[in-house]
Formats: sequence, structure tokens, C-alpha cells
Amino acid sequence: MCIECYTEEKRITPLLNPLDCLKNHTQYIYGTCGRCICIEHDPKRRLQRWNFPFKSLEIAKLYLRTADYSVKKSCGIYEIENKTGRCSYKIFADSDDLKTYLKKNSGKTCESMKPVFVSDEYREYKNSQVQKLTSEEIVKYMSER
Repeated sequence: MCIECYTEEKRITPLLNPLDCLKNHTQYIYGTCGRCICIEHDPKRRLQRWNFPFKSLEIAKLYLRTADYSVKKSCGIYEIENKTGRCSYKIFADSDDLKTYLKKNSGKTCESMKPVFVSDEYREYKNSQVQKLTSEEIVKYMSER
């Protein structure tokens, strides 16, 4: 497993519309394994991709490093439940951010109020980059998927 991206699947991302994402969005490129993950800011929602809810812990883990990198500290993944009992996973910089989110979203709860996954400490990784990919890089990345 890659120590930077928490997965063994080096080319699993982007998950949805990968070619479109690689062509049009800014990518965080992992220095340890070369995997790309969207770190694009959504101007409509004023959020980055890692701020969105995820269907599973495994998917949230794929985006955790982009959160860590964005806020320059070790973030956590929290299990959030809505009124109907449906669970999702969200990344927060800390428990204060979680509490603020829960206050604004009265129909959501986090039973444990603790992250279900968090890295031990924030680290910078040599050769990691944030950039849009060139056409050649996109073709190479897609061929390795």
C-alpha cells in the first residue's frame, strides 16, 4: 500500500469521467506512486472535491491526501448519518470543522465524533505536484489504468 495515498491501486482515480477530469481539472500528483486525484475547486459550491460526501470509506480515503495537502495538516474521515439512517463519509480538518458542519446540518449526526480514519501526522512528500496534466501525461496515465 502506498504510504501517501492509502491504496494499492495506483491508477484507480479519477473515478467518474476520468478522461474529462484529467483533461479539465487540476490534479494532485502523488510523488510516491504517481497516482492523480482531482484537487479542483468547485466555484459554484465554493468547495474542493474533498469537501463532498463520499459513499464509502474507501472512496473517502482516495481523497484524504488532497485535504491534508490543502490545509497542511492531518485531516480525518468521519462517518455521517442522516435522518433516514443512510451513512456517508466526509473529510474534515478537525473536530471543530465537524461540529460546525453538524450545527449547520441539523439532520446529520456523527455518533462517535471521532474520525474513522486519519493519518498519524501531516507530511510533505518529495516530488508531489499540483497541476493540470499535459495531453501526453493524460494519454500515459490512461494507458496505465
